[in-house]
Amino acid sequence: MMKKLYLILPILAGFMFGSSGVFVRTLTQNGIDSTTLLFLRFSIAIIPLLIAIFLTDKELFKIKLKDLPLILVCAMCIVGLNICYNESMNTVSLSLAAVLLSLAPIYVLILAYILFREKITSKKLICMALAIFGCVLMTGALETSLENIPIIGIISGIGAGMFWAVYLMSSKKAIENGNHTYTILFYSVIFISIALIPFTSFSQINNFISINPKLTILFLIIHSTFSFALPYILSTLSLKYIDSGVSSILMSGAEPFAALIFGLIIYSETPTPVMFSGFILTIIAMTILSRKENAN
Repeated sequence: MMKKLYLILPILAGFMFGSSGVFVRTLTQNGIDSTTLLFLRFSIAIIPLLIAIFLTDKELFKIKLKDLPLILVCAMCIVGLNICYNESMNTVSLSLAAVLLSLAPIYVLILAYILFREKITSKKLICMALAIFGCVLMTGALETSLENIPIIGIISGIGAGMFWAVYLMSSKKAIENGNHTYTILFYSVIFISIALIPFTSFSQINNFISINPKLTILFLIIHSTFSFALPYILSTLSLKYIDSGVSSILMSGAEPFAALIFGLIIYSETPTPVMFSGFILTIIAMTILSRKENAN
Protein backbone atom coordinates (compact mmCIF):
# COMPACT_ATOMS: atom_id res chain seq x y z
CA MET A 1 0.00 0.00 0.00
CA MET A 2 2.81 2.41 0.97
CA LYS A 3 4.63 1.61 -2.27
CA LYS A 4 1.56 2.67 -4.26
CA LEU A 5 1.43 5.95 -2.35
CA TYR A 6 4.99 6.69 -3.43
CA LEU A 7 3.83 6.50 -7.06
CA ILE A 8 2.33 9.93 -6.39
CA LEU A 9 5.79 11.48 -5.91
CA PRO A 10 7.00 11.36 -9.55
CA ILE A 11 3.52 12.45 -10.71
CA LEU A 12 3.72 15.48 -8.41
CA ALA A 13 7.26 16.14 -9.66
CA GLY A 14 6.06 16.09 -13.27
CA PHE A 15 3.16 18.38 -12.39
CA MET A 16 5.55 20.84 -10.76
CA PHE A 17 7.93 20.79 -13.72
CA GLY A 18 4.92 21.41 -15.96
CA SER A 19 4.09 24.57 -14.00
CA SER A 20 7.37 26.30 -14.88
CA GLY A 21 5.89 28.02 -17.95
CA VAL A 22 3.58 30.11 -15.75
CA PHE A 23 6.53 31.42 -13.71
CA VAL A 24 8.71 31.98 -16.78
CA ARG A 25 6.07 33.96 -18.65
CA THR A 26 5.18 36.03 -15.58
CA LEU A 27 8.80 36.97 -14.90
CA THR A 28 9.51 37.67 -18.57
CA GLN A 29 6.44 39.89 -18.86
CA ASN A 30 7.65 41.84 -15.83
CA GLY A 31 11.01 42.72 -17.38
CA ILE A 32 13.23 39.86 -16.18
CA ASP A 33 15.65 38.70 -18.89
CA SER A 34 16.65 35.06 -19.43
CA THR A 35 19.97 35.01 -17.53
CA THR A 36 18.56 36.97 -14.58
CA LEU A 37 15.62 34.58 -14.46
CA LEU A 38 18.01 31.61 -14.31
CA PHE A 39 20.07 33.24 -11.55
CA LEU A 40 16.91 33.70 -9.48
CA ARG A 41 15.81 30.11 -10.09
CA PHE A 42 19.12 28.45 -9.22
CA SER A 43 20.47 30.70 -6.45
CA ILE A 44 17.24 30.37 -4.45
CA ALA A 45 17.15 26.60 -5.12
CA ILE A 46 20.39 26.20 -3.15
CA ILE A 47 18.41 26.56 0.10
CA PRO A 48 15.88 23.68 -0.35
CA LEU A 49 18.66 21.46 -1.74
CA LEU A 50 20.78 22.30 1.30
CA ILE A 51 17.90 21.33 3.58
CA ALA A 52 17.33 18.09 1.64
CA ILE A 53 20.98 17.06 2.10
CA PHE A 54 20.94 17.91 5.83
CA LEU A 55 17.81 15.79 6.31
CA THR A 56 19.15 12.92 4.19
CA ASP A 57 22.87 12.57 4.93
CA LYS A 58 25.50 15.26 5.59
CA GLU A 59 28.06 13.00 3.88
CA LEU A 60 26.43 14.01 0.59
CA PHE A 61 28.30 17.32 0.80
CA LYS A 62 31.50 15.44 0.02
CA ILE A 63 32.62 15.32 -3.60
CA LYS A 64 35.68 13.82 -5.30
CA LEU A 65 37.86 16.17 -7.34
CA LYS A 66 37.92 13.69 -10.24
CA ASP A 67 34.13 14.04 -10.55
CA LEU A 68 34.18 17.84 -10.88
CA PRO A 69 34.39 17.77 -14.72
CA LEU A 70 31.22 15.63 -14.83
CA ILE A 71 29.47 17.98 -12.41
CA LEU A 72 30.48 20.94 -14.57
CA VAL A 73 29.04 19.19 -17.65
CA CYS A 74 25.81 18.61 -15.71
CA ALA A 75 25.77 22.30 -14.71
CA MET A 76 26.28 23.47 -18.29
CA CYS A 77 23.53 21.15 -19.51
CA ILE A 78 21.12 22.49 -16.88
CA VAL A 79 21.85 26.05 -18.04
CA GLY A 80 21.43 25.13 -21.72
CA LEU A 81 18.25 23.20 -20.99
CA ASN A 82 16.69 26.06 -19.05
CA ILE A 83 17.64 28.77 -21.56
CA CYS A 84 16.18 26.74 -24.44
CA TYR A 85 13.11 25.61 -22.49
CA ASN A 86 12.33 29.14 -21.27
CA GLU A 87 12.56 30.47 -24.84
CA SER A 88 10.33 27.65 -26.07
CA MET A 89 7.70 28.31 -23.39
CA ASN A 90 7.66 32.00 -24.28
CA THR A 91 7.10 31.40 -28.00
CA VAL A 92 4.99 28.24 -28.39
CA SER A 93 2.23 26.65 -26.31
CA LEU A 94 3.28 25.30 -22.92
CA SER A 95 2.15 21.78 -23.87
CA LEU A 96 4.22 21.74 -27.08
CA ALA A 97 7.29 23.03 -25.23
CA ALA A 98 6.89 20.29 -22.60
CA VAL A 99 6.43 17.57 -25.23
CA LEU A 100 9.51 18.72 -27.16
CA LEU A 101 11.49 18.49 -23.92
CA SER A 102 10.09 15.01 -23.24
CA LEU A 103 11.73 13.77 -26.48
CA ALA A 104 15.02 13.55 -24.54
CA PRO A 105 14.95 9.70 -24.40
CA ILE A 106 15.10 9.68 -28.20
CA TYR A 107 18.29 11.74 -28.14
CA VAL A 108 19.70 9.45 -25.44
CA LEU A 109 19.14 6.46 -27.73
CA ILE A 110 20.79 8.23 -30.67
CA LEU A 111 23.78 9.39 -28.60
CA ALA A 112 24.16 5.92 -27.08
CA TYR A 113 24.20 4.45 -30.58
CA ILE A 114 26.79 6.96 -31.84
CA LEU A 115 29.04 6.87 -28.77
CA PHE A 116 28.63 3.31 -27.49
CA ARG A 117 27.12 1.48 -30.49
CA GLU A 118 24.10 0.44 -28.42
CA LYS A 119 21.53 -1.27 -30.61
CA ILE A 120 18.35 0.56 -31.61
CA THR A 121 15.58 -2.01 -32.09
CA SER A 122 12.74 -1.78 -34.58
CA LYS A 123 10.27 -1.19 -31.73
CA LYS A 124 12.32 1.78 -30.53
CA LEU A 125 12.46 3.16 -34.07
CA ILE A 126 8.68 2.91 -34.38
CA CYS A 127 8.17 4.69 -31.05
CA MET A 128 10.63 7.40 -32.08
CA ALA A 129 8.85 7.90 -35.42
CA LEU A 130 5.42 8.07 -33.73
CA ALA A 131 6.66 10.57 -31.13
CA ILE A 132 8.17 12.83 -33.79
CA PHE A 133 5.01 12.59 -35.92
CA GLY A 134 2.96 13.48 -32.82
CA CYS A 135 5.10 16.60 -32.33
CA VAL A 136 4.55 17.57 -35.97
CA LEU A 137 0.79 17.32 -35.40
CA MET A 138 1.10 19.42 -32.24
CA THR A 139 2.85 22.26 -34.08
CA GLY A 140 -0.23 22.70 -36.26
CA ALA A 141 1.90 22.32 -39.40
CA LEU A 142 -0.87 20.32 -41.08
CA GLU A 143 -3.54 22.93 -40.31
CA THR A 144 -1.87 26.29 -40.80
CA SER A 145 0.77 28.05 -42.85
CA LEU A 146 4.37 27.37 -41.84
CA GLU A 147 4.79 31.14 -41.53
CA ASN A 148 2.50 31.08 -38.50
CA ILE A 149 4.64 28.55 -36.65
CA PRO A 150 7.30 30.14 -34.40
CA ILE A 151 10.33 28.17 -35.58
CA ILE A 152 12.53 29.60 -32.81
CA GLY A 153 10.18 28.00 -30.28
CA ILE A 154 10.42 24.60 -31.99
CA ILE A 155 14.22 24.77 -32.28
CA SER A 156 14.53 25.88 -28.66
CA GLY A 157 12.29 23.01 -27.52
CA ILE A 158 14.41 20.50 -29.43
CA GLY A 159 17.56 22.09 -27.96
CA ALA A 160 16.12 21.73 -24.46
CA GLY A 161 15.52 18.03 -25.09
CA MET A 162 19.09 17.57 -26.33
CA PHE A 163 20.59 19.30 -23.29
CA TRP A 164 18.33 17.18 -21.07
CA ALA A 165 19.57 14.02 -22.81
CA VAL A 166 23.23 14.92 -22.26
CA TYR A 167 22.43 15.79 -18.64
CA LEU A 168 20.78 12.40 -18.12
CA MET A 169 23.83 10.59 -19.50
CA SER A 170 26.31 12.74 -17.53
CA SER A 171 24.41 12.51 -14.25
CA LYS A 172 24.02 8.75 -14.71
CA LYS A 173 27.79 8.45 -15.04
CA ALA A 174 28.29 10.67 -11.97
CA ILE A 175 25.87 8.48 -9.99
CA GLU A 176 27.73 5.35 -11.13
CA ASN A 177 30.86 6.98 -9.69
CA GLY A 178 29.18 7.05 -6.30
CA ASN A 179 27.61 10.52 -6.27
CA HIS A 180 24.06 11.14 -5.06
CA THR A 181 21.53 13.08 -7.12
CA TYR A 182 21.38 15.75 -4.41
CA THR A 183 25.17 16.14 -4.51
CA ILE A 184 25.15 16.58 -8.30
CA LEU A 185 22.34 19.14 -8.19
CA PHE A 186 23.68 21.04 -5.18
CA TYR A 187 27.11 21.68 -6.67
CA SER A 188 25.67 22.24 -10.14
CA VAL A 189 23.41 25.07 -8.94
CA ILE A 190 26.28 26.61 -6.96
CA PHE A 191 28.52 26.62 -10.05
CA ILE A 192 25.68 27.99 -12.17
CA SER A 193 24.75 30.74 -9.69
CA ILE A 194 28.34 31.95 -9.43
CA ALA A 195 28.82 31.85 -13.21
CA LEU A 196 25.60 33.82 -13.81
CA ILE A 197 26.39 36.70 -11.43
CA PRO A 198 28.18 38.84 -14.09
CA PHE A 199 25.23 38.37 -16.46
CA THR A 200 22.52 39.08 -13.91
CA SER A 201 20.65 42.40 -13.86
CA PHE A 202 20.10 43.16 -10.20
CA SER A 203 18.25 46.33 -11.18
CA GLN A 204 15.63 44.13 -12.90
CA ILE A 205 15.32 42.10 -9.70
CA ASN A 206 14.92 45.25 -7.61
CA ASN A 207 12.29 46.63 -9.99
CA PHE A 208 10.33 43.37 -9.86
CA ILE A 209 10.48 43.11 -6.07
CA SER A 210 9.49 46.77 -5.65
CA ILE A 211 6.10 46.02 -7.28
CA ASN A 212 4.98 44.32 -4.07
CA PRO A 213 7.92 43.11 -1.90
CA LYS A 214 6.10 40.46 0.15
CA LEU A 215 4.19 39.00 -2.80
CA THR A 216 7.06 39.07 -5.32
CA ILE A 217 9.61 37.56 -2.91
CA LEU A 218 7.14 34.77 -2.13
CA PHE A 219 6.60 34.31 -5.88
CA LEU A 220 10.36 33.98 -6.48
CA ILE A 221 10.71 31.42 -3.68
CA ILE A 222 7.77 29.38 -4.99
CA HIS A 223 9.12 29.64 -8.55
CA SER A 224 12.53 28.21 -7.62
CA THR A 225 11.26 25.61 -5.15
CA PHE A 226 8.11 24.47 -6.96
CA SER A 227 9.41 24.38 -10.55
CA PHE A 228 13.00 23.21 -9.94
CA ALA A 229 14.25 22.04 -6.51
CA LEU A 230 11.21 20.21 -5.11
CA PRO A 231 10.47 18.14 -8.27
CA TYR A 232 14.03 16.79 -8.21
CA ILE A 233 13.76 16.06 -4.48
CA LEU A 234 10.42 14.25 -4.87
CA SER A 235 11.56 12.20 -7.88
CA THR A 236 14.75 11.22 -6.01
CA LEU A 237 12.75 10.18 -2.94
CA SER A 238 10.50 8.02 -5.12
CA LEU A 239 13.51 5.97 -6.29
CA LYS A 240 13.85 4.51 -2.79
CA TYR A 241 10.52 2.75 -3.18
CA ILE A 242 9.74 2.33 -6.88
CA ASP A 243 11.66 1.36 -9.99
CA SER A 244 13.53 4.19 -11.77
CA GLY A 245 11.86 3.31 -15.08
CA VAL A 246 8.37 3.58 -13.55
CA SER A 247 9.30 6.87 -11.87
CA SER A 248 10.62 8.26 -15.16
CA ILE A 249 7.48 7.25 -17.08
CA LEU A 250 5.13 8.78 -14.49
CA MET A 251 7.09 12.03 -14.29
CA SER A 252 7.61 12.44 -18.05
CA GLY A 253 3.91 11.72 -18.63
CA ALA A 254 2.65 14.10 -15.94
CA GLU A 255 4.73 17.11 -17.03
CA PRO A 256 3.22 17.63 -20.53
CA PHE A 257 -0.31 17.06 -19.19
CA ALA A 258 0.30 19.66 -16.46
CA ALA A 259 1.65 22.09 -19.05
CA LEU A 260 -1.42 21.45 -21.21
CA ILE A 261 -3.74 22.16 -18.27
CA PHE A 262 -1.89 25.33 -17.20
CA GLY A 263 -1.79 26.57 -20.79
CA LEU A 264 -5.49 25.90 -21.22
CA ILE A 265 -6.67 27.46 -17.93
CA ILE A 266 -4.31 30.44 -17.65
CA TYR A 267 -3.47 31.32 -21.26
CA SER A 268 -6.47 29.86 -23.12
CA GLU A 269 -4.15 27.70 -25.24
CA THR A 270 -6.80 25.40 -26.63
CA PRO A 271 -5.37 22.69 -28.91
CA THR A 272 -7.28 21.65 -32.01
CA PRO A 273 -8.41 17.99 -32.22
CA VAL A 274 -5.43 17.26 -34.50
CA MET A 275 -2.99 18.94 -32.10
CA PHE A 276 -4.46 17.08 -29.12
CA SER A 277 -4.20 13.80 -31.04
CA GLY A 278 -0.53 14.56 -31.64
CA PHE A 279 -0.09 15.30 -27.94
CA ILE A 280 -1.62 11.96 -26.92
CA LEU A 281 0.32 10.07 -29.61
CA THR A 282 3.63 11.52 -28.44
CA ILE A 283 2.97 10.77 -24.77
CA ILE A 284 1.97 7.17 -25.54
CA ALA A 285 5.00 6.64 -27.80
CA MET A 286 7.42 8.07 -25.23
CA THR A 287 5.83 6.01 -22.45
CA ILE A 288 6.25 2.80 -24.44
CA LEU A 289 9.80 3.79 -25.39
CA SER A 290 10.71 4.45 -21.75
CA ARG A 291 9.18 1.13 -20.69
CA LYS A 292 11.07 -0.78 -23.35
CA GLU A 293 14.29 1.01 -22.45
CA ASN A 294 13.80 0.04 -18.82
CA ALA A 295 13.03 -3.56 -19.73
CA ASN A 296 16.18 -3.80 -21.79
